[in-house]
Amino acid sequence: PTPDDLKRRACEEIDRRGEEIIGIATRMLRNPEPGFREIKATRMVTEVMDRLEIPCKTGIAITGVKGRVAGGTAGPNIAVMGELDSLIVPGHPNADGETGAAHACGHHCQIGSMFGVAFGLRAAGVLDALSGSVTFAAVPAEEFIELEWRSGLRAEGKIEYLSGKPEFVRLNELDDADIAMMTHTSGETPGFMVNSTYNGMVGKVVRYTGLTAHAGGAPDMAVNALNAAHIAIAAIHAQRETFRDEDHVRVHPIITRGGTVVNAVPDDVVVETYARGATVEAIRDAAFKVDRALRAGALAIGAQVEISTTPGYLPLRQDRALSDVYVPNAASLVGKGAIAEGGHWGASTDMGDISHIMPTIHPSVGGAAGREHRKDYVIEDYDLAVLKGAKAMAMTVVDLLAHGAGRAKEIIEEFDAPLTKAEYLGLLDGFFSREIYGDPLRESTDS
Repeated sequence: PTPDDLKRRACEEIDRRGEEIIGIATRMLRNPEPGFREIKATRMVTEVMDRLEIPCKTGIAITGVKGRVAGGTAGPNIAVMGELDSLIVPGHPNADGETGAAHACGHHCQIGSMFGVAFGLRAAGVLDALSGSVTFAAVPAEEFIELEWRSGLRAEGKIEYLSGKPEFVRLNELDDADIAMMTHTSGETPGFMVNSTYNGMVGKVVRYTGLTAHAGGAPDMAVNALNAAHIAIAAIHAQRETFRDEDHVRVHPIITRGGTVVNAVPDDVVVETYARGATVEAIRDAAFKVDRALRAGALAIGAQVEISTTPGYLPLRQDRALSDVYVPNAASLVGKGAIAEGGHWGASTDMGDISHIMPTIHPSVGGAAGREHRKDYVIEDYDLAVLKGAKAMAMTVVDLLAHGAGRAKEIIEEFDAPLTKAEYLGLLDGFFSREIYGDPLRESTDS
């Protein structure tokens, strides 16, 4: 059969199983769980793998799952990925009533489209005609949230990095992958968007320690940790004009713990923030300035600050040669006029990490309403967001692995990896730091 025959068979199978595939996504939608807590999602993914008779490995990076199918002859391995985790968005129409967890970024559709590819490739005669294999990787914890809690998991030795794909790399679970792809939902395109670039970032958990006292009766005896945090946040804002436009820097701190009771001066305050940028150099410069501002808050009030920095994600760089294979397939589904060329986005994804070690694409597909990470972000068109997203990837896999996987081999050969795996892990490890500045007890005694 020709590649066009194989693609037609795969798409027909995706349509035939369409209700089932969309059902996978909506089942996840009804059971949202934040990163490294995706117990129900893992169970569902494992059940579907079993139904498809795809041998799978579970417990990767706590909750991750991967399975693999082989073509008729040996060749490159393509990783088709989906993300298991949700955000925490109380008030979202599909939020968990107890935890506030909600799929306000469309990850449930990623799992649906990942399995759509699996269903399509298992149509009669498709896999047998391909040279290579496909890994289906359901990865936890893409949303870089709950940093203090995840740092606790790291202290317990359960994880090393605070997001799923870096953990998959560290655990050697992607060593055999040669190419990676994943499709993200969007409310900003009527069809597909390709070749967008994203910021990278580091995460910081910042703890201010002061001295408590009665807030009305003896505030002069206290060192107010909340005031230290407020000054630090103001100092961060004062840095913004020093960030270059082309570096796309974003810094957005939140206070996750601001005190215990209103009539006691806060002595234990926690801030979480990112320092994002379009390049590693920009991230480092922003992080340096943020740390300086954080120390300033402690110095001004006489508090102590503990700054714990952890690697987040690397900037996303999409492989143009791989996109050139993907775009005609996506256009065959929605028309050329509905294919948009993406620009730079200030957000971040750990797919950026994968893009530094193998050819990677991370296209967006429409079908959503509202804006990402808000309570109005919902999927309105599952045919586009899940089924067409799956078809575009399945057809791309066929093009890559047909004719002895010639196109895949060309892309792999031409790819100039910015980092080896060892260099990548070394870069991440270099971002870890912990600094303690100031001493509220000494400052109080000195005063």
